[in-house]
Amino acid sequence: MSEDRRAPLRNPWFTASVGITAGIAIVAAIIGFAWLPLQGQGDRSHGLWDAICSAAGLVRKTPSDGQIVSAVYPTTKVEIVPQMLRGAGAVSIGRGATLSLRCSMCHGARGLSGADIPDLAGEYPVAVYKELVDFKNGARASAVMAPLVANLSDANMRDLAAYYAYLPRLPAYHPAEDVPLPKIVINGAPVRGIAPCGSCHGSLANKPGSPWLEGQPAAYMETQLKAFASGARHNDISQQMRNVARAMTAEEITQAATYFASRPPDENVDPFR
Repeated sequence: MSEDRRAPLRNPWFTASVGITAGIAIVAAIIGFAWLPLQGQGDRSHGLWDAICSAAGLVRKTPSDGQIVSAVYPTTKVEIVPQMLRGAGAVSIGRGATLSLRCSMCHGARGLSGADIPDLAGEYPVAVYKELVDFKNGARASAVMAPLVANLSDANMRDLAAYYAYLPRLPAYHPAEDVPLPKIVINGAPVRGIAPCGSCHGSLANKPGSPWLEGQPAAYMETQLKAFASGARHNDISQQMRNVARAMTAEEITQAATYFASRPPDENVDPFR
């Protein structure tokens, strides 16, 4: 019986097949866990052990040896928390109303532009404040807005945000007889990592810092989505809007802009009536 067990080891074909299989496994491991990872850009300086850890899915050193790599362009520095800018008083709103006189030539006397310029009436205060800060710091580029916010203090920007949030906004208006609701707005595109627009910009669910989009001009929204997609606009926190816009098709961008731009009939547009 013992001689039968040792017989395969004496078989040259068996020994050769085992040796060849083991050799292939070793070569494959070297290629997969060492050679290929070392060919990655920026990985040559980390050595063999880091390459093996990388291929195995383990944490390893970053190309900057743990240092944070800063963007080559200005980014937003506004830190948003859920309770931010809530409970503004009448004095702050009054100061904001006075400051808004310089904004009325574009955004309208009561925050409704009536053109391809964003309406600010009823906008979330955090959204207004963040954009003003970004314009001032250069995180969001605008030849028109930059000189207008250059001399605004942080208190001024908070007062403006409080005033525009105080104004009544245009109500959401999406009559049932209109075109079918765009899927990108209602359902998103989970396969492409796109959440429904309403999950951040809706009236029932709103992410802190995300603007109210109902009634905004279609041309403005389409331009901004394309700017996010191209990277020309880069003041979104953690590249959230850039990642979404890059994954959207041109048709979806137009559909989303058209959907949110839907406004009540002219006789009902003015919320002050």
